[in-house]
Amino acid sequence: MSLSGKITKKIENLRGSAVKKTESLSGGCISNAYKVTFEDNLSCLIKINEHSPADMFIKEAHGLQELRKANAIKVPEVLLFDAEFILLEFINSASNQKYFYEEFGRKYALLHKYNADEFGFYENNYIGSTPQININDERTKKNWTSFYLSNRLLYQFKLAEKNGYADSRLRDAFMKMVSKIESILEGSDAKPSLLHGDLWSGNYMTDENGDACLIDPAVYYGHREADLAMTKLFGGYPDSFYHAYNEAFPLREGWKYRENIYMLYHVLNHLNLFGSGYYLHALSLMKFYI
Repeated sequence: MSLSGKITKKIENLRGSAVKKTESLSGGCISNAYKVTFEDNLSCLIKINEHSPADMFIKEAHGLQELRKANAIKVPEVLLFDAEFILLEFINSASNQKYFYEEFGRKYALLHKYNADEFGFYENNYIGSTPQININDERTKKNWTSFYLSNRLLYQFKLAEKNGYADSRLRDAFMKMVSKIESILEGSDAKPSLLHGDLWSGNYMTDENGDACLIDPAVYYGHREADLAMTKLFGGYPDSFYHAYNEAFPLREGWKYRENIYMLYHVLNHLNLFGSGYYLHALSLMKFYI
C-alpha cells in the first residue's frame, strides 16, 4: 500500500505545507508506515490502513495523548489524525544508552504512579485489532477483580467460543479458574494506574538519545501488575528493568503468583487473532490456578 494522493492532499491541507518526500518504513504489524518530509523540512511518521476499523487511529491517538499526560517517559506527539491515518512526530532512533533498561524501568514505574479514580478509560479501544472494552458499569469501574474478569477475561473467552477455539477442555479449565478469581487476585487492590496496555518488545523503541519511547498503546487505567506481566509474555526484558522498577515503585506481595492470570488476557487475544497455536499456552495458564 502506498501513500495515496487523497491522503497526501489531506495532510498537506491540514499542515499548510506540501509533501516533499515519502519513504516506506518496515516493521508495522497492522498498518503501513511512511516517513513523510514536508517542504518546511518537518519529518513525520504517518500510518495508514484501509482495512482497519474506522476508529482505530482515533483511539490510538487518544491513547498516545493520555500517555503523554504522565510526563514520565517519551511518547511521540500526535500531530494529526482521522479515520484514515495518524500523523506522528518522527522519532530518530539511536542505540540503547548504557543503562537503558534501568532507566526504562524507573520511568515505567513513574508512568504507573499516574492515577485515576476508576478502572477502564473514557472510551473503548483496541488490543491489536481486537476491541478492548474499557467502559464500565458502577460495579466494575470501582473494583479491579470485577473489571478484569468482565472486561478482559470473559470478553476474550466469549470471543474464543464464537471463533471456535474454546472446546470443552478449555471451557472447563476456564470456569474452574473463574470460580477462584477472588482468591487469585486477592491482595491486588490498588489505585488505577495509567497502563500502556500492550507493552511487548515491539511496542517501544529508542529515541534520539537512546532512551525508551512508547508506541502503539492499548491504554486504560488498571492494575500495574497487568502491564508488567505483558512484558514477560515473549521472553521479557533484562532483570535490570524489573529491579529498577521495583526499587522505584515496590510491588505488593503475591505479584509473581498473579502474573499468569494477567498473561492469560493477552494469550487469549492471540488465540483469537492468530489461531489454535496459542490454545495450549492458554490452557496451561488456566491450569496453573486449578
